Amino acid sequence: METDYLTIQATGQHELEIKKSRFITDIARITDEAAAKAFLADVSAREPKANHHCWAYVLGDHDDIQRESDNGEPSGTAGVPILTVLQRNQLHNVIVVVTRYFGGIKLGAGGLIRAYSNATSTAIEAVGVVKRVRQQALTLAVDYANYDRLNHYLAENQITTLDTAYTDKVAVTIAVDLDAVATTQQAITDLLSDRLTITTGDIDYHEVPVDVHASSRSND
Repeated sequence: METDYLTIQATGQHELEIKKSRFITDIARITDEAAAKAFLADVSAREPKANHHCWAYVLGDHDDIQRESDNGEPSGTAGVPILTVLQRNQLHNVIVVVTRYFGGIKLGAGGLIRAYSNATSTAIEAVGVVKRVRQQALTLAVDYANYDRLNHYLAENQITTLDTAYTDKVAVTIAVDLDAVATTQQAITDLLSDRLTITTGDIDYHEVPVDVHASSRSND
């Protein structure tokens, strides 16, 4: 991708019991459809006696690929609700597989939709969400006398430090949002009265934690 986007923080699993049925949700990042199919195959092999392995995933710069499956549940009661939760949370390059062990009590269409939605939502909350932000690396070489002042500024402005190297000077590598590079360089230069050397590094993705609850509230 060439833009910032939301995805899950880590691969994980979460389980719910609803009217004696077990809903085991596995969630992972994926890079292509082959990875999605491999993840689904792994979950299915791990839980061979389950009644259903329902799933959905989104892939691509603009979610160009969106797939879902009810895997034997009544049409529209599992795959679509899972996919809808991914869309509502604006998550990208993610697969969710919800494995169900039937507990003997029928949930009905509405109950199934709620169950698969809840299974997906709670799994997302359990693993966490991050925003992958394209940022510019800047290495700031300063004298030891100015290091504390620089460090304080970075902490106050919540600027991520990627690396710190100690030689005859202190070289602090930071990650800055692309639209803030010029103003950040100028602010630090002014702060230290131009007593530093700034070297521009690579542009890469860095991950910033996101409050899932705040995100879902803003989408309501």
